[in-house]
Amino acid sequence: MEHVRVIFFFFACVLKIVPFICLAQKDKYEFPPGFNCVASGGNFTANSSFAGNLNGLVSSLSSLTSKPYGFYNLSSGDSSGERAYAIGLCRREVKRDDCLSCIQIAARNLIEQCPLTNQAVVWYTHCMFRYSNMIIYGRKETTPTLSFQAGKNISANRDEFDRLQIELLDRLKGIAAAGGPNRKYAQGSGSGVAGYPQFYGSAHCTPDLSEQDCNDCLVFGFEKIPGCCAGQVGLRWFFPSCSYRFETWRFYEFDADLEPDPPAIQPADSPTSAARTERTGKGKGGSKVIVAIVIPIVFVALFAICLCLLLKWKKNKSVGRVKGNKHNLLLLVIVILLQKDEFSDSLVVDFETLKAATDNFSPENELGRGGFGSVYKGVFSGGQEIAVKRLSCTSGQGDSEFKNEILLLAKLQHRNLVRLLGFCIEGQERILVYEFIKNASLDNFIFDLKKRQLLDWGVRYKMIGGVARGLLYLHEDSRYRIIHRDLKASNILLDQEMNPKIADFGLAKLYDTDQTSTHRFTSKIAGTYGYMAPEYAIYGQFSVKTDVFSFGVLVIEIITGKGNNNGRSNDDEEAENLLSWVWRCWREDIILSVIDPSLTTGSRSEILRCIHIGLLCVQESPASRPTMDSVALMLNSYSYTLPTPSRPAFALESVMPSMNVSSSTEPLLMSLNDVTVSELSPR
Repeated sequence: MEHVRVIFFFFACVLKIVPFICLAQKDKYEFPPGFNCVASGGNFTANSSFAGNLNGLVSSLSSLTSKPYGFYNLSSGDSSGERAYAIGLCRREVKRDDCLSCIQIAARNLIEQCPLTNQAVVWYTHCMFRYSNMIIYGRKETTPTLSFQAGKNISANRDEFDRLQIELLDRLKGIAAAGGPNRKYAQGSGSGVAGYPQFYGSAHCTPDLSEQDCNDCLVFGFEKIPGCCAGQVGLRWFFPSCSYRFETWRFYEFDADLEPDPPAIQPADSPTSAARTERTGKGKGGSKVIVAIVIPIVFVALFAICLCLLLKWKKNKSVGRVKGNKHNLLLLVIVILLQKDEFSDSLVVDFETLKAATDNFSPENELGRGGFGSVYKGVFSGGQEIAVKRLSCTSGQGDSEFKNEILLLAKLQHRNLVRLLGFCIEGQERILVYEFIKNASLDNFIFDLKKRQLLDWGVRYKMIGGVARGLLYLHEDSRYRIIHRDLKASNILLDQEMNPKIADFGLAKLYDTDQTSTHRFTSKIAGTYGYMAPEYAIYGQFSVKTDVFSFGVLVIEIITGKGNNNGRSNDDEEAENLLSWVWRCWREDIILSVIDPSLTTGSRSEILRCIHIGLLCVQESPASRPTMDSVALMLNSYSYTLPTPSRPAFALESVMPSMNVSSSTEPLLMSLNDVTVSELSPR
């Protein structure tokens, strides 16, 4: 009898597994290459600099070493000509050597199929390749498209079919978007309908996209389904920046069949994101395919218990250490607030360590000095270079601003934001420790006649785009919605590749996610003349549009090489506010005259488009100014028609006192002590 039970159990298991094995068929579906020469990108000539750069880029693919994640970001050319940019991406299951081979073939065939086209993209079954004469890294693009349908419609349960399809794709979208800088991919299954009991899908973005851009790209694709493919039992959709697939059979391979990713190299202070992969598991109900974190439940429980005990021990230890110093009540508050949001006190740096790193704050290590104090270059004992911002007692940046900067920067991670490494509070000392940025701040270049000649249009355009992405992250994409309130050239740092990083968050303000367009009021105006929006400078109203105004000023400064605080620099004509001058030239159709004379190369149409965007950002009415999301779209898509700008808010001198911070006799709605006129480079 016992043997009968065993045999019965065996056959029962087999019967449950057989359908699963049948579903686990290999994906043999292939399609012919889909070439698309982007007409809106324009054309180039055969003997142009861009042609040489593009051919050089494609030729260089043959000498590349295959990469483990199937993503390639390439560029070719120098400042003397128009650079060529390209991106290649493979399907998740493609082996690294096969991936590179696919991209090499795609690239060669694409330039043959799209001769003299500035922008083009091709989709092969296993890879995608695109090139452009403009920067495409980190920029969402949803045109052109390629799609395939199964050609067979669901005959019944249509509403339930559509609902469960989107439910699965939405779940995969969230997992893919949350992926890291090397891979943004998800695959998995969900409940189906009668006749198709299981649905399967995948979602994939180029990993250079932000989480929000990946999410938006896929959402845009999902919205296309009802108009073309509703009820189809299978479909594929491709954009330049993302793709997704839906089937009623399991088309993807198990994680065990995929080439494993190499171990991620994470900074010591960076949280490691949990891997989202597909695994198989057996339970009472038989085999299932689920999207899960691959850690045994028992291990998770033990790990959670150990983590709680460790955090509790660290909190007691750090609080006990801080309490021992009577001057460190502020430090105690900051440490507790950091730990409340799961940040350890590892950001606390000992004062003696900073003295050693800066050679006792030697004048030889001083990078810059301003009203806030001084910034020194330092080197930790391990060799890491740092920038040490030592606030002076008369800086005007009090404990509130100091705490604000620490708490915000500790929780923000973006390539266009400066990274906070630590801080120190010792008696009266207030010190911030940042990553060392080699090229100091933007104002050192853009307002210097000789140095700005080093900034060709490609570099300046990259700066504008980088600052836009950083602001968009602060306003919409980060965990905390933030208004910077002091965006200016001296607060934009430039790394070794001249990539911009927004710095100085002492004046930043948090706002609620449902109040992005609502003005708030403050009785304490803080910021910099020339960059402050009029509604903020006069009435204390601030919103995300306050930062948009500052961004517009910055864009115009980058293009003209002139500062808004300095009128029209040293021209012989009567001093004229920068925005007033640019607006007048716009109205008189002599706008080319405002372009920095050192910009001898670069697309004039692209430069003029950026001036147009800058003028839209500095319009007098906050409601008329675009959001940073719209600005990013304007910068990235030439198919976006720009509206006509209205009069800028340039006549601030009629309502402002003399630019003398020490003056306090004027009846103002602001505290002049918090408003800066000029500031030497702090980095």
